[in-house]
Amino acid sequence: MALNSGRIYRNVSSNRVSGNPFRFRYFAGFLTIAVSLFIAVSFLSTASSGPADLKFGFSDSSSGSESGSLRRTILALKSDPLKPRLDQIRKQAEDHRGLALAYASYARKLKLENSKLVRIFADLSQNYTNLVSKPIYRALFDSDSSSVDESVLRRYEKEVKERIKLTRQVIAEAKESFDNQLKIHKLKDTIFALNEQLTKSKKQGAFSSLIAAKSIPKSLHCLALRLMEERIAHPEKYNDEENPPKPEIEDPKLYHYAIFSDNVIAASVVVNSAVKNTKEPWKHVFHVVTDKMNLGAMQVMFKIRDYSGAHIEVKAVEDYKFLNSSYVPVLKQLESSKLQQFYFENKLENATKDTTNMKFRNPKYLSILNHLRFYLPEMYPKLHKILFLDDDIVVQRDLTGLWKIDMDGKVNGAVETCFGSFHRYAQYMNFSHPLIKARFSPKACAWAYGMNFFDLDAWRREKCTEEYHYWQNLNENRTLWKLGTLPPGLITYYSTTKPLDKSWHVLGLGYNPSISMDEINNAAVIHFNGNMKPWLDIAITQFRPLWTKYVDYENEYVQTCNFGL
Repeated sequence: MALNSGRIYRNVSSNRVSGNPFRFRYFAGFLTIAVSLFIAVSFLSTASSGPADLKFGFSDSSSGSESGSLRRTILALKSDPLKPRLDQIRKQAEDHRGLALAYASYARKLKLENSKLVRIFADLSQNYTNLVSKPIYRALFDSDSSSVDESVLRRYEKEVKERIKLTRQVIAEAKESFDNQLKIHKLKDTIFALNEQLTKSKKQGAFSSLIAAKSIPKSLHCLALRLMEERIAHPEKYNDEENPPKPEIEDPKLYHYAIFSDNVIAASVVVNSAVKNTKEPWKHVFHVVTDKMNLGAMQVMFKIRDYSGAHIEVKAVEDYKFLNSSYVPVLKQLESSKLQQFYFENKLENATKDTTNMKFRNPKYLSILNHLRFYLPEMYPKLHKILFLDDDIVVQRDLTGLWKIDMDGKVNGAVETCFGSFHRYAQYMNFSHPLIKARFSPKACAWAYGMNFFDLDAWRREKCTEEYHYWQNLNENRTLWKLGTLPPGLITYYSTTKPLDKSWHVLGLGYNPSISMDEINNAAVIHFNGNMKPWLDIAITQFRPLWTKYVDYENEYVQTCNFGL
């Protein structure tokens, strides 16, 4: 019994000892939860009471503070779900307002477009401020109520979105004013577009200029018809075929000129200007060669007036029987359909493909008249020297001094046109071709056609015509040089050209309006080379009187056709 009672006491004692720790842990856990809950409630009450105390100035009394904190804590826990949406909208509005102010500040610093952008962005920023200041929307932020009027919130959201949309649109439009890379890209695009437009305009201008140069003025066409009408009406007056040629025509002691043209008025101006500026006109012989179509008009033009005793021979190119396609390479080449298509292409997109050599599309290069200059010794076998003149020149001084120049055994006396790197052989020939590269220097100085003094004896000795034929046959496919007569002339008379003083021949009056009048007045011959010929409406105004003063306005046919009006 004593043993049992002792055993029971030890069990009870052990149960007490073992039960005390469990109760302690339970009590400690409960206390932790209570403290955490208290801290959380205190934090929430402090968060809700802080702004209100700052705004409304609640007292620091313990009873009021405790009751107010408890009330605000309960309201905060039961807040309107629309308030986060309101805060988000307001934040977006503030962000875009700040963005507008930042752009306004940067625009003010850059002084863009006379501060126009500054005013725009400042206005955008003010719009946001004005929106929040509206009484109806101020209540959304100033009200202490637990609910937000959803209809007012929607209106506010709509107006904010409209302002945000406008702000983004203005920023997108004005971005290039601030973004240097965007400016550079846009400038490059603009330059590229302008270059494209410039290239197109140049092509159109070149084509239009070509058409203008091809055209025949109505008055000039009328003059040719009237003169031809006179020739048909009175054939006995102008038929010299039955009469033997005058001895002066072949007299080598006289001054001989060669003029190849199908332009009646232009040829008459060349002869008239040369005669008026020479001391002894009866010692001068003019060999005028035209085509069959204009032969009658030329005969009448030079028959109805006495050129102060000067001798004038008018012939057609067909009168020189040796000039046929079996002998003249260029005649055979001019019969090519491809070459004719090149000259007479009328479609703008095709005719302007090769704008660099657009000037060579002038159909005058298709005429044999333009190539007669390479056959002077055969056309005038009894002559020793002859002066070749283009039909777009005007003589302003006595030219007999050319016959006194020592040619030093050279064939061609001409004025050189090179200066610096311009007008060198490299600009007229294809130096990538081995034949051209091996024979000629690309830096050799070019000279001008238009007034060329030829020593025909030296020509025959140097066999220049044969040289011309050799190179012309090689250039059938235009691989050595482009079209025209100057490149083959540069080749034919390479190393056989005598440079003349530049005052003998001044060029450019048909394309360069900046030539000084002093240079023109001192020139023996002025040359209207270029598309702006003096008989065309597109002539350079200040130079045209230099040519028109030698037009025979007393000629009844010139008057009838109102030439020059």
